[in-house]
Amino acid sequence: MSEIIETYARLTPRSAAAQTAAEKYIPGGNSRQAGHWLPHPLTISWAKGAHIYDLDGRPYIDLTNNFTSLVHGHCYEPIVEAATKGVASGSAWSANNESQLELAEAIVERVPGMDQIRFTNSGTEAANLALLIARIVTGRYKVLMARYGYHGSLLEFEVGAFDLEGPMTLKATYNDAASFISVLEEHGSEIAAVFLEPVMGAGGVISAEPEFLREVKTAANKAGALFVLDEVIALRLAYGGCQSLMDVTPDLTMMGKLIGGGFPVGAVGGKKEHFSIFDPKDLKAWHSGTFNANPITMRAGAIAVEHLTQERIDHMARLAEKLEQGLLLAARKAGLPCSINRNGSLLNLFFMDQAPEATLIREDQELISKFHIAAMNHRVFLAARGMMALATIYNDALIDEVIERLSLAMSDVAKDCF
Repeated sequence: MSEIIETYARLTPRSAAAQTAAEKYIPGGNSRQAGHWLPHPLTISWAKGAHIYDLDGRPYIDLTNNFTSLVHGHCYEPIVEAATKGVASGSAWSANNESQLELAEAIVERVPGMDQIRFTNSGTEAANLALLIARIVTGRYKVLMARYGYHGSLLEFEVGAFDLEGPMTLKATYNDAASFISVLEEHGSEIAAVFLEPVMGAGGVISAEPEFLREVKTAANKAGALFVLDEVIALRLAYGGCQSLMDVTPDLTMMGKLIGGGFPVGAVGGKKEHFSIFDPKDLKAWHSGTFNANPITMRAGAIAVEHLTQERIDHMARLAEKLEQGLLLAARKAGLPCSINRNGSLLNLFFMDQAPEATLIREDQELISKFHIAAMNHRVFLAARGMMALATIYNDALIDEVIERLSLAMSDVAKDCF
């Protein structure tokens, strides 16, 4: 066993015990695959601000922020206050609530080309809703997506994410418009919608070329299919979402993560003509859910969206650039190959001279796995695949501390592997 793994096991005995206990009742000890790693995942007991704390009482600087959803960090006071008041007034009921209108108005007014919105409880449910709309509007059933793209755990999209075969899913190559156009020309009459991310989060923070998105949208609409932009992760990158930066107006926009203020959420927005299928006066599609647009999520989400100003978005991007440069320098000093994909406040680190295209196969798997553990040994928490998402509450001093700690982690990896 490597020294890095031995150190981690020694520092986190209570997390190890919690994992063993959980495996008796929960397969794999978890209900979320992204939260598992060997030799055992951390079990977190509480969080505040930029830090999370494990069962052994060790604090970690959290660089994941629940995979981008906590854009203001943990227990952001205005959100805590709003949610606490909401709980005291009742957590859910089978009727409307005023906070739903507040959040809907805030999102529709800031995202271009959006007339209306409907809420769900997750990004996966948002993908399901977007696909339902497209199927009802077009009368078709197939979906076209990027190979290795990610739109949640609905079967149609998991087939594409893992490059498997499925009867309802067609795949093309990300950032290759000709690849998408070719599929649309051959199968266009069967395709209800084309789904794309402006930034592939799970794929390694790979940014789309704006012209690529515009060309695919044109081809999709020409074929009679809807163009769906998945902004579940990317909405944080600009006041009006990535679509405002890339000058593309989708037919439907998927959202989630930050718009729930730390609570489960998803949403689909778009043109009024596409949402008319839910009008009770001429109902063509049924969409409901026990906790859709519940008042707690809506209250928290309204605060999260309101407080995500362009100034704060720019602040996070500046800190992310500082972090990027600091980590590249640290890797050079440690003698490790390194490249980083960055878009605004999102980063993905690779121990390779050049970051790969979207793929499930990583040449640096041993290095990134050990770095993930080494980082936790030095009390920094990032995604096992090297992804990081900053929060508005971060400052220069915190980023300096992160760079210092991750420099030590890189030295440990170099010592352990070379």
